[in-house]
Amino acid sequence: MIKVGIEAMNIYCGSAAINVDELAKHRNLDSDRFQNLLMKQKTVPMLYEDPVSNAVNAAKPIIDSLTDAEKESIDMVITCSESGIDFGKSMSTYIHDYLKLSRNCRLFELKSACYSGTAGFHMAINFVLSQVAPGKKVLVIATDISRMGAVEDSLEMSFAEPSSGSGAVAMLISENPIVFQIDKGANGYYGYEVMDTCRPVPDLEAGDADLSLLSYLDCCENAFKEYQKRVEGADYQDTFQYLVFHTPFGGMVRGAHRTNMRKFKKVAPAIIEEDFQRRVVPSLEYCQRVGNVMGATTHLALASAIDNGSFDQPKRLGVFAYGSGCSSEFFSGLVTKQGQEKLRQFNMLGHLDDRIVMDMEAYESTFEANNQIKFGTKNLKIDTSLQPDAFRHVEGKNKLILSEIKNFHRVYEWV
Repeated sequence: MIKVGIEAMNIYCGSAAINVDELAKHRNLDSDRFQNLLMKQKTVPMLYEDPVSNAVNAAKPIIDSLTDAEKESIDMVITCSESGIDFGKSMSTYIHDYLKLSRNCRLFELKSACYSGTAGFHMAINFVLSQVAPGKKVLVIATDISRMGAVEDSLEMSFAEPSSGSGAVAMLISENPIVFQIDKGANGYYGYEVMDTCRPVPDLEAGDADLSLLSYLDCCENAFKEYQKRVEGADYQDTFQYLVFHTPFGGMVRGAHRTNMRKFKKVAPAIIEEDFQRRVVPSLEYCQRVGNVMGATTHLALASAIDNGSFDQPKRLGVFAYGSGCSSEFFSGLVTKQGQEKLRQFNMLGHLDDRIVMDMEAYESTFEANNQIKFGTKNLKIDTSLQPDAFRHVEGKNKLILSEIKNFHRVYEWV
């Protein structure tokens, strides 16, 4: 019987972050409402960082850990993003080039709002299960970026600012699922057309925050109901030792979990809160320090759950993915102590700790710099001296940065 899932997994979430409590005070946000976001930090993208550089920096430690034969076995590179840099050219081509992978490789990009990472993940899973190319592996990278410009004077923008993040999650999918072994056929899908959030132009997100919350809650309930139909005996409380959610912000996850516990188990609030702390909070820890990375967020939460959970015995994780518009899915898989140890080799916590934490003056100075780079920028020479403190956190660490855009072609360099 073929096993399939994540063989290796790593994240890269930039070189700089801010403390969102300080941001809330700086913006004079309502403290009670802000606390409901359950956010601690957020990544702030620098001018020299983009979806390609983040993707390569997430994937490179995985690729470097492989033998030459294992690198040659990578048959596809799937990039999952709503932050594409070209309407035609796939970011996978850049990523493939800087990772020096075999040219006998499929290269393409998927877009489906925040669901894109899960779409690419399951496309890779089903490719391996199909056995059309036995022994082959797939590199899936979910990467998104949110560059903050001048903050609009509106309540929606004020509360979106602390939760928007940037970064990438790289996953190697194969028949050797050390990190996360998928439960084959255990999937519940749910989707329909709704205008909750969208990107009508490349550099602007629009929508209805309240409608988005309602759509998320609706999909979270009904995707699990479909999972129950397909997996005999599945129970929301008893089947999964940990739960992982797409995490725009922690408060949204808390609300979704509370709603599901009320509907599926009809238990008291104290039991719901204890269950949230025990089964859900481990998955939130990295999302609370990065923000909503859109297509990468579900798998950032999965990495957090595996890294921060307790796996003395194999445990089953239930995973809910959501993307605006909307598409959603509930699926599950197994994690072992060996898988946790494999994941921890990449020291994701150390990476998050290594970012510079900017003050508000330094943070707001990034707005003008970020305005230099937009979708469709034709020519730009990146000046790293504009953000010297953050750049010192990558310089000399063999990280890839964007150095220039020359006639629309992006040029990167290792520093």
